[in-house]
Amino acid sequence: MRRDVRILLVGDEGVGKSTIITSLIKESYVAHVQHIVPEVTIPPEVTPENVTTYIVDSGAGPYDRMHLESEIRKAHVICVVYSIDNPNSFDRIPTYWLPHFRQLGVNVPVILVGNKIDLRGGEVTNEALEDEIIPIMNEFKEVETCVECSAKLPLNVSEVFYFAQKAVLHPTAPLYDSRDHVLKPACVAALRRIFKLCDTNKDGILDASELNEFQRKCFDAPLQLQELEGIKAIVQEHAEGGVRDEGLTETGFLYLHTIFIQRGRLETTWTVLRKFGYAEDLRLTEGFLSPKFDVHPDCSVELSPLGYQFFTDIFETFDKDQDGALNAEELEELFSTSPGNPWLSQGFPETTLADESGAVTLQGWLAQWSMTTLLDHKTTLAYLAYLGYSNEPRTGALQITRARKIDRRKGKVTRNVFLCYVCGAAGSGKTSLLRAFAGKPYRWSYEPTSKVLSVVNSVDIDGSEKYLVLQEFGSKYEAETLRSSKKTDLADAIVYVHDSSDTNSFSYISNLRQQYSLDHIPTLFVATKSDLDLALQRHEVQPDVYCRRLGLQVPVSVSVKTGQMADVFHVVCGIAMNPQSAIPGGGERALSRTARVRMYVTLTALLGGCTAGLLVLYRTLRQGGGVPWWASWLFGRR
Repeated sequence: MRRDVRILLVGDEGVGKSTIITSLIKESYVAHVQHIVPEVTIPPEVTPENVTTYIVDSGAGPYDRMHLESEIRKAHVICVVYSIDNPNSFDRIPTYWLPHFRQLGVNVPVILVGNKIDLRGGEVTNEALEDEIIPIMNEFKEVETCVECSAKLPLNVSEVFYFAQKAVLHPTAPLYDSRDHVLKPACVAALRRIFKLCDTNKDGILDASELNEFQRKCFDAPLQLQELEGIKAIVQEHAEGGVRDEGLTETGFLYLHTIFIQRGRLETTWTVLRKFGYAEDLRLTEGFLSPKFDVHPDCSVELSPLGYQFFTDIFETFDKDQDGALNAEELEELFSTSPGNPWLSQGFPETTLADESGAVTLQGWLAQWSMTTLLDHKTTLAYLAYLGYSNEPRTGALQITRARKIDRRKGKVTRNVFLCYVCGAAGSGKTSLLRAFAGKPYRWSYEPTSKVLSVVNSVDIDGSEKYLVLQEFGSKYEAETLRSSKKTDLADAIVYVHDSSDTNSFSYISNLRQQYSLDHIPTLFVATKSDLDLALQRHEVQPDVYCRRLGLQVPVSVSVKTGQMADVFHVVCGIAMNPQSAIPGGGERALSRTARVRMYVTLTALLGGCTAGLLVLYRTLRQGGGVPWWASWLFGRR
């Protein structure tokens, strides 16, 4: 909601614009006021809506034209003042003033203000007012309402500015079609989404406890029993199907907001909409979807226990048949309060665990959100909002891990979700490896990878559940990823895959290692298609020798076709958790450093002991008068 309101008063000469402003400020009538009152600023603490209010006067003479048009363009709301004793000033509203605003391209709320009702005895004539105003409101949708006042009495002066503020802060136009007297489609869509979010048990009814929680969330107050019964009575009387099983249906919920708006209580509906993140255009605000959440580039983001609990609860709520999996229909209903399934373009549900029918299991559901949070935590934050995460701050559903550099230096990893790049020549079996990890059946036909492919699953490590994300790249994306230090720094491990039956397969990954700086990443080599005859690789050394020279374990041999996986995914997760154990060359360098340190300590100790002994001998000989030449040379006494 905006924090300031700029109110402009326009109208013909002599209608009392300046006098209305003066009466508001002075709280009494001032007979003689200047032609144009200087701009007035009202601080937020003295306004009901707690917003800074600027009140701007204007003139209607020829010399005022440029200033008037400038102010019209800056105004948030325009009050067109006419005089009760001057019918011509009223007639010029639809013939001059309102068309003039449109001609300038200005589309802001307009309040019609009838001044000088003291000349009519100080009475507001509602029926006559409606007869005159409704035709104008039907022709000009920007006209919000009409207020009659007297700057002289004064009467209804503060109401003029209250309605002007209200027209800006709680506008009618986005919510209600005044011509057809119905809620607009965007408003209906927003309120339906809010209804679904508040219907926590998804039975299509807001029962007493759900309505009470809705009232508490939106208005910070419980719903009294008498109020609840009154609401149900009104809805039941006027909206067929609005009440069922002592609860409010979606039809009844929409009817309630319709009568709020028709009775001028737009602030009620706007309060509800804004509590659920909607802006004036009835779209969820960027600030609501993406709250401030700073993450250091060397850190990663994971779901917190609160986040895992939320996604577990929502899974169980929408698993209507209670078969432990979400089918396509259940997923569609789950995502009905959002723009849709965020993973469809990524090949979901092929990216995670599903049952034989393709329905996503709870393990696969949590794994998919773990991967999404790791790769793009902003999507998770937005979907927490879309799906109705109610705890504040919403960022509490996520947690930032310790920097990878610190983890590697300490040799102890504190994270639970790991990212592993899978690289290798085309046809080496990378995709089959990923599909096996996600529990998918083996594909007999070869399909080259043309984009980034990511899969996720949980891995049990000593009774602790970790999530491992495997990423494979098409040739176009592989080079782009590996040459970027920002992207390679995100990897917790890298797996080099070669086809053990193809003589040229290993050379590809050897060249890859020479081309890019990847030796800071924990590394594992995997030899696929172990069910086929082992081929001698056309490389200066064979894979096992190559790995030993790097201080790494020899390639893990697997066959996805026969299901002989050699527990390779546990191995990958293990090196991600213990990075120092799989840094290429790390073993040799560590041994070399250790040897140098030990040698230094030993020599220091030996030399220290020898020097002390020789110093005692030197002092003894000197006192005896006979100092050998080697002693004088050693201690600098020649």
